[in-house]
Amino acid sequence: MKKLSVKKGIECMACMTCANVCSNMWFKTEDSQKACLSIGMKGEEVVPSVCIQCGKCAKNCPEGAITQNPKGVYMINKKLCKGCGKCVEVCPFHVIVMPEGAEAPTKCIACGQCAKVCPMEMLEIIEK
Repeated sequence: MKKLSVKKGIECMACMTCANVCSNMWFKTEDSQKACLSIGMKGEEVVPSVCIQCGKCAKNCPEGAITQNPKGVYMINKKLCKGCGKCVEVCPFHVIVMPEGAEAPTKCIACGQCAKVCPMEMLEIIEK
């Protein structure tokens, strides 16, 4: 299974570089609200939230538009998606995004672009 992971013991400096590269990939704009990961607070600590490929989105998609590829990554088939937003609602980490005007949601596909640009090297793509 391939997924994005957050390394333990490294402090996020909330530079938003990861979120900006993600939103730029999908929407050609640097807007952290359009990124498929988020940076938030857990107590006093800044922590990224990432898609762990749990499959809850796929289980709740009434159109069957979200399926798991051979590497374990859940992908949204934009041709099958009706844009109902159920996957956005059920995502436990709030990292499936559907910006205003979008016809379908977007989620992490474990491409690793965010991990490549993180100056703290706290994001990584792992394969189990």
